[in-house]
Amino acid sequence: MNVLVVNCGSSSLKFQLINYDNRDVLAKGLCERIGIDGRLVYEPKNGEKEVTEAAMPTHVEAIQMVLDALVNEKSGVIKSLEEVDAIGHRVLHGGMKITNSVIIDDEVIKVIEECADLGPLHNPANLMGINACMKLMPGVPNVAVFDTAFHQTMPPKAYMYGIPKEYYEKYAIRKYGFHGTSHQYVAERCAELLEKPLADTKIITIHIGNGGSLSAVKGGHSVDTTMGFTPLAGIMMGTRSGDIDPAVLPFVMEKENLTIDQAVNALNKESGLYGVSGASSDMRDILKLVAEGDERGTIAFNLYIKRICDYIGSYFLYLDGVDAIVFTAGIGENSIPVRKAVVQRLGALGIQLDEQANNVMGEEALISTADSKIKVFAIPTNEELMIAKDTYAFVK
Repeated sequence: MNVLVVNCGSSSLKFQLINYDNRDVLAKGLCERIGIDGRLVYEPKNGEKEVTEAAMPTHVEAIQMVLDALVNEKSGVIKSLEEVDAIGHRVLHGGMKITNSVIIDDEVIKVIEECADLGPLHNPANLMGINACMKLMPGVPNVAVFDTAFHQTMPPKAYMYGIPKEYYEKYAIRKYGFHGTSHQYVAERCAELLEKPLADTKIITIHIGNGGSLSAVKGGHSVDTTMGFTPLAGIMMGTRSGDIDPAVLPFVMEKENLTIDQAVNALNKESGLYGVSGASSDMRDILKLVAEGDERGTIAFNLYIKRICDYIGSYFLYLDGVDAIVFTAGIGENSIPVRKAVVQRLGALGIQLDEQANNVMGEEALISTADSKIKVFAIPTNEELMIAKDTYAFVK
């Protein structure tokens, strides 16, 4: 079965065509600058990367270009669009109404629209991709795979906030969590590497890129995660503050004469590594500042590492010990110094780093020593494969 995986942003669209029967990626690529001018990067299996500049006023034109590329006589990977059996869409937020992946129908579309308040940057863009695919490929089943779905197994003690309960009942204010497909994939892969049944494992997964979150995974199910009602909560990130005293927001608004939108924007786009360092949100730049002895860059790095370790310690107690810790995503997979700094601060848990094994980027590796009480892995994530897996299961 061939599954087209689509991940839409407001002005971008990532895609992969996967033959799920043998887990083979037939083609992948990216449409960017949608609504501006348009650019398609297309990479067929065993072929050369192609870049096409063309107008993409909307996601409909972008999807059409992707479909044309897939069946192109020269570099296409299928003979006709009839070979696309299903389309899987990454959707950010399903709120409390959708707790699993679902076949998309009018009711599902309505829920995605209703949850736009909870995911204003993502849900509308995700819908654009869904509507474009339905228009261009009528009759092909579409499946929505939600970032929040994996975390719906959290118990109330993990997802409730210490606020008046009527806010939860009236507005569904609770912890939802994100990066669900990534946490699920690396937890399942970790269980395979441990050679243990997934149901018998206790794993802490660390998804860190420009955004970041940790999850406590017990028996293959999320029982807690660091992001909350929105992706702003949890650890410090590239431009996001992570957890702060909520009284900071009205205090700064009054002092700086900010609107609520301006204040929230500052927490989302002007904080984190960027805000503390005053220089960059990119961890590679932060590491250069640390090497140069820059004070603000060093504080930013140390704060970033501390916040991650704080949650690891908390989840270790919450899970009553763990079998493994997994690093994934852009920083987790590629930043040797970040993994080293985190693991070295976990010595009290009996964790020992194998520095030679840790000297890898973008590769699957066991990076703890043989005598480490907890195994530590670097595992490249594969969210597209998880989306294809759920899509395959529903359509099959």
